[in-house]
Order: sequence, then C-alpha cells, then structure tokens
Amino acid sequence: MPSTRKAALLLCALLLAATWCPTAVAGPLSYGICQTGCNALVVSCYTAAGFTFGTVTAGAGIPAVIIGCNAGLGFCMAGCVAAGCAPIP
Repeated sequence: MPSTRKAALLLCALLLAATWCPTAVAGPLSYGICQTGCNALVVSCYTAAGFTFGTVTAGAGIPAVIIGCNAGLGFCMAGCVAAGCAPIP
C-alpha cells in the first residue's frame, strides 16, 4: 500500500502544479506549424514554376523564379523564429 499512497500523492502534486501554471509555452508547436506552412508555400511556388521542390540544386543555371521561391522560403522561416520564441497564453 505505500506505493499506492505515493502514486496518489504524486498525482495530486502534479495536478496542483498544473493548476498553478497561468500560461503555457507553446512556442515549439507554433514554430513547427509555421515551418510547415512555409514549406507548403514553397512547394506551391515550385509547382507553379514547373519544378519539383527538392530536386533543383544551386548553380549557375538556376532559374530566377526558383531563386525567388528560395528567398521567400528563407524570409518565411526567419519569421517563424518569432513564433517559436513567443509564449502563448
């Protein structure tokens, strides 16, 4: 019976601690969702240009539209840092 009592006390302590937390930090979740959105946008950009994302390598013959898609992806991903660092109430 001592282990059952210990488990019950631990459960009570965890529930009590959970009620004292006024905010949740969902930054990593927000960051992941933001990155997924950025990747979906760059895939649609590549598709609209007639290419497949992940198959074009950087080089002298890279089309300008792909450079634009990659620049947009970089800008979008940089914006995701704010979503990853901000606490969500």
